[in-house]
Amino acid sequence: MAHRHDFAASLRLWRRKRSLSQLELAGRTNISQRHLSFLELGRASPSRDMVIRLAMALDVPLRQHNSLLMAAGFAPVWRQTNLAAPEFVQIRTALDFMLAQQEPFPAVAVDRHWNLLQSNSGAVRLVEFLVGPLAPDAAINLADALVAPDVLRPYLVNWVDVVGYFVRSVEADAAADGSAETAALLKRLLAYEGVQAAVDAPLAEPAITPVLPMHFRKGTTDLRLFTTIATLGIPQDITLQELRIESFFPMDGATANVLRGWSEQGAAGAAVTG
Repeated sequence: MAHRHDFAASLRLWRRKRSLSQLELAGRTNISQRHLSFLELGRASPSRDMVIRLAMALDVPLRQHNSLLMAAGFAPVWRQTNLAAPEFVQIRTALDFMLAQQEPFPAVAVDRHWNLLQSNSGAVRLVEFLVGPLAPDAAINLADALVAPDVLRPYLVNWVDVVGYFVRSVEADAAADGSAETAALLKRLLAYEGVQAAVDAPLAEPAITPVLPMHFRKGTTDLRLFTTIATLGIPQDITLQELRIESFFPMDGATANVLRGWSEQGAAGAAVTG
């Protein structure tokens, strides 16, 4: 009975998150509205197959899909595998290829909560230019680095615009995945000085540029970069579903020249050392 009510509450929550009526969700899963109503009231227990069908119809992320199964009294079906696992060798090869292809421009791989998993040399050069060398094997969260007052903020000219947009995207993630971890990340980011004001600030008039660049400035060097985010298609593992590859591109020729110049200097230094 406890499992039945846990599942019922979770099902109601996810249906409301997706702004679906009982009739719409029943149609998506090919069941009667009456049966769905009984499931949401805890008057009927779902089968394992029914939980899976409902989760897919609601586009529930794999991590929360497992939670729905457990709430209904079933074992999880989706694994969360370490990215270094042998069965992920082809995924790692593809990831290495994508990061290398982005050189000399920065690219990083992060998890759903913006913890850094891997970066290319272009990303290392950019960070070291802005904030100096990082400690080996240091745990880095890119959301904190962007939003906190003492990391990237001093060098990000349009910090208010960028952070306002970024934190709103984390709010959307929190609403979409319903996880305590994403909610905690959002709460942590909003606690930083000036962040809530940036989120609440009125949107600026549309610029003539097609995307919002990140405008970094240190000394006499200006860098304007825009980003793209890629995810894996049809992931069957929680780790892979939550993996994101963010690539940074120069917004202008001057930025491209700086990034290429850093790469050439590094290559020349390596050749001399060798």
